[in-house]
Amino acid sequence: MRFWLGASFVDTDQFLELARAAERCGFDTLTLSDHLFYADFASPYPYSRSGRPRWDARTHWPDVWVTIGAMAAVTTTLRFSPNVYIAPARDLFTVAKQVSTAAVLSNDRVTFGVGVGWCKEEFVGTGQDFHTRGRRLDAMIPTLRSLWAGETVALDGLPELSISPTPERPIPVYVGGDSDAALRRAARLGDGWIGNRIYTEEQFDVVLATLRGHLDESGRGEPFDIIAPLAVMPDADTYRRFAAKGVTGTMAAPWWLATPEEKARYGEGTLDLKIATMERFAEEVIAKL
Repeated sequence: MRFWLGASFVDTDQFLELARAAERCGFDTLTLSDHLFYADFASPYPYSRSGRPRWDARTHWPDVWVTIGAMAAVTTTLRFSPNVYIAPARDLFTVAKQVSTAAVLSNDRVTFGVGVGWCKEEFVGTGQDFHTRGRRLDAMIPTLRSLWAGETVALDGLPELSISPTPERPIPVYVGGDSDAALRRAARLGDGWIGNRIYTEEQFDVVLATLRGHLDESGRGEPFDIIAPLAVMPDADTYRRFAAKGVTGTMAAPWWLATPEEKARYGEGTLDLKIATMERFAEEVIAKL
């Protein structure tokens, strides 16, 4: 079982120290989320009952790849992944160059967590078609793999082309989302699946059964990574049970479970609180697995 640190909603000036602490505590990967701007969205947010986002205009959403580049410069083993990057809200070459450069500068410590997104306004803002985002991502992933491998590709209306720099090793592609289309896409095109909501065991079992069905249909075997954010209390035995189901990694933000004593001592939302709870999580859970 690998532990990913879910670092959404973190203030930008905390990321470098958070990355250092994550590496020291034994986390495998640090994730951060991708949003371009805040507005009074008409698009319904799919991960809340109200359909409204859980954040406001003051919430930090730093650029994913700039932030990963900065964190990679102060760490040596920690991996990084968006959860998830909305690739079809950008053009192919912006995505190809950003991810490839981050992979090179980090010495191959980047995972490409990718999804189609839910916010139509962000697609309008970047001039990309919201309604074809799934089909475009399906076409984008194989082309990205070829470009990252240093291959020459032929695209409509352009001469044969390649990009540089490219990483020494393949960049893992983990597809996010739990709709049937997203799970089918993960099984067909991904090296793994990454959940982008927090699941109870009952919810996750339904998602896992659907994913397994699509993997069987696609003729996919092992290895296939399953990164599942789980609504369980941190406990080594519980995580062992999920590992037996095929979960290869899970996501945690230990400060969400800070005790009243920790909050009183370190202060709500502070970097000190985050690091203290990460250290406790490392001692009570990671070290036992």
